[in-house]
Amino acid sequence: MRSSHWYAGNSRDAYIHRAWMRRGTPNSSFDGRPQIAIINTASDLAPCNSHLDEIAQSVKNGIWEAGGVPLNLPMISLGETLVRPTAMLWRNMVAMATEELIRANPIDGTVLLGGCDKTIPALLMGAASVNLPSIVVPGGPMLTGTFKGRVLGCGTDVWRMSEDVRAGKMNEKEFIESESAMIRSKGHCNTMGTASTMGIMAEALGMTLPGVAGTPAPDSRLLQAAHESGRRIVDMVKVDLKVSQVITRASFENAILALAAVGGSTNAVVHLLAIAGRLGVSLKLEDFDRIGSRIPLLVNLQPSGKFLMEDFHRAGGLSAVFKQIESLINASAITVTGKSITETIGSGEIYDSSVISTFKAPLKKEAGIAILRGNLAPDGAVIKPAAASPSLLRHTGAAIVFDSIEDFHSRIDSPELDVTPDSVLVLRGCGPKGYPGMPEVANMKIPRKLISLGVTDMVRICDGRMSGTAYGTVILHVSPESAAGGPLSKIKTGDIIELDVPSRSINVKLSDAELSSRPASQLAKDACAQPERGWQRMYIDHVNQADKGADLDFLIGSSGPDVSRESH
Repeated sequence: MRSSHWYAGNSRDAYIHRAWMRRGTPNSSFDGRPQIAIINTASDLAPCNSHLDEIAQSVKNGIWEAGGVPLNLPMISLGETLVRPTAMLWRNMVAMATEELIRANPIDGTVLLGGCDKTIPALLMGAASVNLPSIVVPGGPMLTGTFKGRVLGCGTDVWRMSEDVRAGKMNEKEFIESESAMIRSKGHCNTMGTASTMGIMAEALGMTLPGVAGTPAPDSRLLQAAHESGRRIVDMVKVDLKVSQVITRASFENAILALAAVGGSTNAVVHLLAIAGRLGVSLKLEDFDRIGSRIPLLVNLQPSGKFLMEDFHRAGGLSAVFKQIESLINASAITVTGKSITETIGSGEIYDSSVISTFKAPLKKEAGIAILRGNLAPDGAVIKPAAASPSLLRHTGAAIVFDSIEDFHSRIDSPELDVTPDSVLVLRGCGPKGYPGMPEVANMKIPRKLISLGVTDMVRICDGRMSGTAYGTVILHVSPESAAGGPLSKIKTGDIIELDVPSRSINVKLSDAELSSRPASQLAKDACAQPERGWQRMYIDHVNQADKGADLDFLIGSSGPDVSRESH
């Protein structure tokens, strides 16, 4: 065991390590039993993860039962709804802390407890860079809430109802009343937002026990799965089944298939790219389009459909989805069970065809992420066609440019804004460096003057991200971003933008000579953050662009589990 380098022998150092860890633990704890860290992102300030201490206890019970020693290791937690300026700014910090604390301690394997959007990808990034046996237990979605007889999808219905208020279709009193009904139970968002998507991605990558992803947080079967995950990690340590053996190129291909079939969040693109970077797996933006863009949408969940995660789970979950696309799955990928992913699908029965469709009769024929390129996004941009308006997937319109999210908020509802339904809203200064942290602001609200006319969607372009719970014809993750000198920094209001999703292009109608000779907007430069110290300064200096996963450049790759020096 790796932990024997701390505990074995009769030296003064071994004495110190054992003595300080005893505190009531049995002598057998130091006799070669696997030391398992439960990397726990529970926090009262990350409300979607606040129940993870309960999950951790079930994991502990399973570890003890299987002969291991469970060790709670609290980790920085990120709550998407509270953390300013954006939770994405801190994803790489959590990944770095996870990596360093696993490596620094006498740990043989890890159980990764995450839920809210950034926690599962950050834990996977950190664990991948140490490469010890690891398993994920997703915290699970909340139960379905209702308001005045209407089902509420958290996130998605916030965007929808707030727009209804602006359009005069819903009064503010009713909007505020719905607040107490939105979050019915513990757990993360119950739409197919980023949290639900990343739980599914963890299973599709092979990093959870089969059938766990999507289990509602209050469901007692999640505690059972947590117990079994605790048992399984002990066996994984004994056979030395590492992260790099589970997550391979084949695993990412299967995750991309799953992302398309469930109508998952665009945020999964940047997270999967970052995880791949830690493992040295060559994954490119084009892989998402090539592998997933023609895959049919099988899951009828908000924001692309009607139902919610509780319905998805009862309808058969990811196993039912995988059964429908089984012929496309790369069977060389294994899971934490040690078996091929195709061996773990089981019967894959669909129990409610209104929630999960068959491959032959899908909700939509093509649902995956589309990757756009052109003179506006030389290194790529992302769109989710399943959440867009079909009539806008080919569109030409004049740009209305906003230099920052503050600029956008100050002008979007102005009666003086010269905007039509054909206009293209362009928001810059929201990329990894410019904001910093690449916030979820790309799903820009429709101008008030157009909402009053019944307009519900427009083409919107941004170098930031949008919530996985959001919807609309939004081009995201434009790379290079404005703050990195990308073409977005040179666009002016009135420039003609051409979007052609079927042809995978996004262009501004300017000659190469004119575009290259234009200076970047000084207003855009002035709006970019310029922190002088701390994490934000480090982040801006070292963060990669979105097409490379927005990880820090010096964190790409792995340092392994070895620590050569003793502290005493």
